[in-house]
Amino acid sequence: MRVELTDVSKGKNGLILEPTTLSFRTGEATFARAETEQRPTVLGLIASGRMKPDTGTVHIDGGVDNRAMRRHVALIDAPDVSEPASDVTVAGVVAEELMFAGRPSHLFAVNRTLDDLGLSSISRNAISTAPPTQRVRLLTELAVLRKDVTGLVLVSPDRHGGDPLEWWTIARHLAARDYAILVIAGDASATAINATADAPVSENATDELVPLFQKDWT
Repeated sequence: MRVELTDVSKGKNGLILEPTTLSFRTGEATFARAETEQRPTVLGLIASGRMKPDTGTVHIDGGVDNRAMRRHVALIDAPDVSEPASDVTVAGVVAEELMFAGRPSHLFAVNRTLDDLGLSSISRNAISTAPPTQRVRLLTELAVLRKDVTGLVLVSPDRHGGDPLEWWTIARHLAARDYAILVIAGDASATAINATADAPVSENATDELVPLFQKDWT
């Protein structure tokens, strides 16, 4: 699967999202730099087929098919859109996501899922208190349980704090499992990843979106 955004923008004169071009595809993790409160979520909505841009085009595998994008691309943890309610327990989030995936969501299934992920110790904690890396791992692993999901758009994982290299490693490993991954985060995360990544994040304009590709990860 390949998703391509070409000169997409939102708002008058690109006030909400400036004209942006990027692509992400199966087997690769792409890092997209976007700052301000709204832009990461807006870009995530467009990149997952859930919002129509005011300008530009969005293609999946060479064609225009927003329904296919919504079916195949999961939007992860986007503020005010797809983030879990802050007071829901980790176990509650798991139960809900298992239900969305059409899988058993009873207590035994929830506990087994958390045990498989090594997250049983935080099952009764509110999702808002989950350590950032564990939150990202939980939400992404639950998303790929959904039927037909072959791509993930993860929005602003940096807002939860923690080490960006940790969630970037999760993104890269998901790509190695043949998912198409787009991570949208800010300049500070780009700088941190740039210090150690094999393929550096560009130091161009704040809202330029630059892919980081690496397929043979250890």
